[in-house]
Amino acid sequence: MSASLLTFMPADTAHDEGTAIVAQSLVKTYKRTSTTEPKQALKGIDLTVPKGCIFGLLGPNGAGKSTFINILGGTVVKTSGSVSVWGTDVDKDPRQARANIGIVPQELNIDVYFTPRELLHFTSGLYGVAKTERDIDAILETVGLTEQANAYARSLSGGMRRRLLVGKAMVHQPPVLVLDEPTAGVDVALRQRLWHTIRDLNEKGVTIVLTTHYLEEAEMLCDHVAILNHGQIITSSPKAELLKSAAQKDLSVQLPSGWPDPLPEDLARLNPQRTETGLKIRFNPNDTTAGDILAQLTRHNLIIGDVRTDEPDLEDIFLQLTSKVN
Repeated sequence: MSASLLTFMPADTAHDEGTAIVAQSLVKTYKRTSTTEPKQALKGIDLTVPKGCIFGLLGPNGAGKSTFINILGGTVVKTSGSVSVWGTDVDKDPRQARANIGIVPQELNIDVYFTPRELLHFTSGLYGVAKTERDIDAILETVGLTEQANAYARSLSGGMRRRLLVGKAMVHQPPVLVLDEPTAGVDVALRQRLWHTIRDLNEKGVTIVLTTHYLEEAEMLCDHVAILNHGQIITSSPKAELLKSAAQKDLSVQLPSGWPDPLPEDLARLNPQRTETGLKIRFNPNDTTAGDILAQLTRHNLIIGDVRTDEPDLEDIFLQLTSKVN
């Protein structure tokens, strides 16, 4: 198989539904220890990851993201509920469920005395991939490490090591790939290279689940976004719908003649914020329009210069939703 023809197919090709991962009423409670109290990390979450998308799983530290990922990978045992990966229940057929997923951890857990080629062959053996079925060269090209294939991993940069972790997770050609904070601590140039790798894998048919603290990264890459906080799913929807649901816009208006003082009562009700050149008003487009607000300003004989409207971004929505959950 040539590198350009590299594809990713599950061992169980009978699954042709539109879902890659389904969690139903998923609960995980960590038991009391000598130093800690019991903690319910996941509180009966329901989550569906559509097949073929780049799915952003967002949430603050301690939200339950790592617990969910570890349940998918079989390293944490759920308390109750059900989870399936590519149509395989993790309890009924754990071996097949693990074969259907590749997980790229946040930690750079690479043996530095292996070369990338040796490491991928070794990992392939752990997954039971026969030598005749391995396509190490294609994986190395996909993650951009062809030139470093025979260099010791200790000589690789941080970004190269992260791409090598992606390659490790791909050796058994899983249809689902989970990337846990893949660009943490990576500089801008290497982050963009990882973005290219993620998009390339998705175009080849891999469903990507991405956790990240960089919300602009999620907004740029993801088709679908779920926000997890305190073990609960706050929202899960296509990114475009989530951004649209914010139902708020910012109108920035330049006032060459300055800010009226005192502010007329009807303008004060708009709760404007002073800026260096004028004012900014946040409004709900379902209730009013930018044109109505501008007309209101001109009725008070205010000279209007430049006008700009800004849509809310994913960071605005994230902060708004997570602040509502105690």
